[in-house]
Amino acid sequence: MTSEELKINVEKALDEIRPFLQSDGGDISLLSIEDDKLVKVQLQGACVGCSVNQMTLKSGVEMTIKKHAPQIEQVINIEA
Repeated sequence: MTSEELKINVEKALDEIRPFLQSDGGDISLLSIEDDKLVKVQLQGACVGCSVNQMTLKSGVEMTIKKHAPQIEQVINIEA
């Protein structure tokens, strides 16, 4: 899988989770993919500073991204 295909797959994963975040007044954006293993995202809106956002990130976001792009090892949230 090329880096471009990887980015497309990660975006597909984010599109899959975005409606759930938006229903809570939040959102997520892809900042970068490093070494085709590490995805950096930024939680936005109501998701910022939310006590469950780390849990959301690990269980929901990381799991969904790995489903679309299995070579991804870690997803981290970069605070604004």
